[in-house]
Amino acid sequence: MTIIGIPADWPADETSARALQEELRDRLVHTEEGPATGTGHLTGLDVAYDDERDLVAAAAVVLDARTLEVVEEATAVGRVSFPYVPGLLAFREIPTVLAALDRLTADPGLLVCDGYGIAHPRRFGLASHLGVLTGHPSLGVAKNPFTFSYEQPGPERGDSAPLLADGEEVGRALRTRTGVKPVYVSVGHRISLATACAQTLHLTPRYRVPETTRHADALCRRALKEALAALRERPAEGIEKG
Repeated sequence: MTIIGIPADWPADETSARALQEELRDRLVHTEEGPATGTGHLTGLDVAYDDERDLVAAAAVVLDARTLEVVEEATAVGRVSFPYVPGLLAFREIPTVLAALDRLTADPGLLVCDGYGIAHPRRFGLASHLGVLTGHPSLGVAKNPFTFSYEQPGPERGDSAPLLADGEEVGRALRTRTGVKPVYVSVGHRISLATACAQTLHLTPRYRVPETTRHADALCRRALKEALAALRERPAEGIEKG
């Protein structure tokens, strides 16, 4: 098994990471509507960590947008590439996530991240970061609220309420199941908020979280478990770095 190393030019401190965020944020595109629901591919992205060994496992799962069936999946395991700093969490995992995406043969289409896009202190969360780096349209669907205020949406599936940061709408709290707490949707790159919410509802026919997230979550946990088992089986030689 190969562990993904930390890129030589990767930010090593908070100052350089913030500077890179600001530089990449200028490349965000918010003038496109994004792909219509039920067309092309949708790719779920998620990660699992082992803090003791400083490892992160990433999963990319491509679904057919019409049927929501799995088309292809890929994983990668890497070193955690940045310390834990709120607002800079994307830097901990992006090299490994990109490695998983690179192992796909299918067009990923729309990237669906378990996290945030512009609903972020500097309007550049994981979904925005990955969208700019890959060029793919992207959105974030988070399970927990972050740095914004909002009113509870209505109780029915499809009800929503704005996520506000300094008076700016940066996303929506969206009810995907009647009577169940909402998820938090934000634009990443090359998609409108209306389309991001429509895609999220399309991806949640049975459960609160998108099918993309459910598949990617299970896959990255399995990949991490397999990596740790391999490491235990050959502790003397370890895992090849690459």
